[in-house]
Amino acid sequence: MPGSPLLDRHQEALDLFSSHVHAVRDDQWGAPTPCAEWSVRDLVNHLTGEQLWVPDLVREGRSVAEVGDAYDGDVLGDDPVAAWDRAAQGARRAFAEEGALDRTVALSSGDTAATAYCSQMVMDAVVHSWDLARAIGADERLPGPLVDLAYREVAPYADALAASGLFAEPVPSPPDADAQTRLLNLLGRRP
Repeated sequence: MPGSPLLDRHQEALDLFSSHVHAVRDDQWGAPTPCAEWSVRDLVNHLTGEQLWVPDLVREGRSVAEVGDAYDGDVLGDDPVAAWDRAAQGARRAFAEEGALDRTVALSSGDTAATAYCSQMVMDAVVHSWDLARAIGADERLPGPLVDLAYREVAPYADALAASGLFAEPVPSPPDADAQTRLLNLLGRRP
């Protein structure tokens, strides 16, 4: 599906996160992140694991139950950067295959349009790009089109994320807050 705005945003989000992964210094893998209880390595491991799911769910049509615990635990091994690169490339390829975005994927929340799943993956990569940038002292600015897509994606269910215990409570945004600040505040982050 060349020329798809959603695939373009997916590529951009993975590229952004990749740029930060490649910038992690050897002494930063254990550094804290804005994600409570996660180090830089934990954060990269989380997003790498998320990418590993994509080929199974999108290309192979497997369900979350069928994949099971295949991507639990440490998926980074001895070379976190290479592990991330391989996982990101696999996710890119799976979503970019002919007809992939027309499919339905079997998530833990139920059958979901592949476009919705891809959108969720973009949001996750965008927000965690900011988390990783903050943790390693990189540029924290997020591209406007990615912020806009991520906000549209998460706004309808942001309250449920906080209630899940996986995300912090939203932070009130000042009236003059820019789009990036509103997105991050919605997800409990304080830019």
